[in-house]
Amino acid sequence: MTQVLFDPKNCDFAQFDPETRRLLRAVVDWFEARGKARLLQDDKDQVWPTDFLDFVKRERLFAIFLTPAAESGGDPDKRWDTARNAMLSQIFGFYGMTYWYVWQVTILGLGPIWQSSNTAAKQKAAAQLDSGEIFAFGLSEQAHGADVYSTDMIVDPQPGGGFSATGAKHYIGNGNLASMVSVFGRRSDKPIIDSAQAMRTKPTQTDYEGYLFFVADSQHEAYRLRRNVVNSQIYVAAFELDNYPVAEADILHRGEDAFHAAMNTVNVGKFNLGFGAIGACEHSFYEAIDHAEHRILFGHRVTEFPQVQALITDSYARIVAMKLYSERAIDYLRCASPEDRRYLLFNAIEKMTVTRQGQRVIEDLADVIAARGFESDMYFPVAMTAMFGLPRLEGTVHVNMALSLKFMANYMFHPADAGLAALQAIPGAAVAPAATARAVTGALSWSSRKLAPRLGAVVPPLRAGFAAATYAPVPTRHDAADDEFLFRQGPSSGLGRIRFADWRPVFEEFRHIPNVAVFLEQVRAFQGLLAAAAPTTEQQRDVDFLFAVGELFTAVPYAQLILEQARVDGTDPAVLDQIFDVFVRGFSANAVALHSKPTATPAQQRRALDLVRRPAVDRTRFDRVLTEARSLAGTYRMTP
Repeated sequence: MTQVLFDPKNCDFAQFDPETRRLLRAVVDWFEARGKARLLQDDKDQVWPTDFLDFVKRERLFAIFLTPAAESGGDPDKRWDTARNAMLSQIFGFYGMTYWYVWQVTILGLGPIWQSSNTAAKQKAAAQLDSGEIFAFGLSEQAHGADVYSTDMIVDPQPGGGFSATGAKHYIGNGNLASMVSVFGRRSDKPIIDSAQAMRTKPTQTDYEGYLFFVADSQHEAYRLRRNVVNSQIYVAAFELDNYPVAEADILHRGEDAFHAAMNTVNVGKFNLGFGAIGACEHSFYEAIDHAEHRILFGHRVTEFPQVQALITDSYARIVAMKLYSERAIDYLRCASPEDRRYLLFNAIEKMTVTRQGQRVIEDLADVIAARGFESDMYFPVAMTAMFGLPRLEGTVHVNMALSLKFMANYMFHPADAGLAALQAIPGAAVAPAATARAVTGALSWSSRKLAPRLGAVVPPLRAGFAAATYAPVPTRHDAADDEFLFRQGPSSGLGRIRFADWRPVFEEFRHIPNVAVFLEQVRAFQGLLAAAAPTTEQQRDVDFLFAVGELFTAVPYAQLILEQARVDGTDPAVLDQIFDVFVRGFSANAVALHSKPTATPAQQRRALDLVRRPAVDRTRFDRVLTEARSLAGTYRMTP
């Protein structure tokens, strides 16, 4: 990797087409010319970013990046290109969440529009983007949060046609100025779904028929802007609609399609959470390492203290891991199709794990930078506030962990390791000594790999399972293509039918790296736990217990994509070993947490401790990564 952390003053964006390179460079130059003092003063004074939006309008930035090719009017530069959108998200995160947030919420507001069959609404949105307008996503409510079944935005059918909408929305970014607000509501003449019942039994299409998405204008007289609900430069609105006229031409989605539009919008839009986190962590790392390398305490540089060296090295490794995972996740999203929906798991981890890793980076760097991180001329306080928010936007961690768990069985076992299910039938497997359990797990896994393909040739269910998990290789995607599938994802259901290719080969390819090998041992033991001591029916209703299992599970696909991207980038083996040193320690800590859960069965407690490992310690490797991290001191300082 020739440039591990993003350096605005030494980046050429060579992976992109000429117009994308020009625009990304223009964004960086705008921030640098504006300077750090202005950036921080506007944040302190909570100034709405009018000058930023003037720049966006002048460069047609959002219009070019956020208009799908189908709505481009023939403009060859307009397309929805996830790779360049992610890069722009990272840049905005690097300079401040105010700018990232305006962009992010505009993406969310556009989601239901671009998915709609309402041609007039799409043409209007494209024209509004060309005019430099921003958009908003009117989904959440103060009383119900993410429980969209219980929406109190009531839409009354009118005798002469059309509707009248009355109700309140809460925590709506850009709700002060958005030219088009995509609003989720329900008809007053249709029944409401009981959300508690919906969690147990899927509602029918008839149950959904009263729900809809429509567009509203934040400047309309019946749109009542109440307040900004946060003390910040961004505007997160509480607004009410008071008999707001909704024409048939304003309707985007009806019935169950409205729910799918909401979920699919989140798949597209909140994918950017991780990239905003990466940018914030990169800028913070530059500040922290610069301060620590040049501060002398008790005759030593701060970077010479052992505890600081551990924090710096781990933080650097975490940031590199975040970047590797996220780059690879882009490829899966861009290659997605109705036949390959693996992106739904990888997106959930992008939103959840990458943002939480970012929070951990900021926490550790705060111990490095200490009081300097609170001073008024530092970007670091801006990042601290942002990084405690990103994992918590609309319950990001909780929602995405619950989603990830839906994929666990298929990812971990089907079809390649289906034979491990035999552990459930072996007497005493749940309480066998750790060495015995490890041997049995390994043998069954090897047998599955060797025998299952042969059985698949003659056993129809196995044959179908293998076929469902057979995918063409996923290439690196920086090509200038329009990701049109994102706006025709279809129903958000059917997750249990999604199959995953065998995750083991990439781990085995990197087994020469000591801590990859240790981590693979832990994952094998985790498979054994799931097979021999699976969650009981009662535990499957215990969210606290399931989240402990989910912490272990989601570490596996996170590591898988990191290794896949490391193969592409030629990542330094020492850095990879340090990344997996962090992973081994984290996996062990999460295994102990599962062991300690009050509802864990004796068998689960025993098998959980099988996962605990000590990472392979190598001082030479550690020093190499530390030296690489310290070398970044002084390489980037934002223009004053």
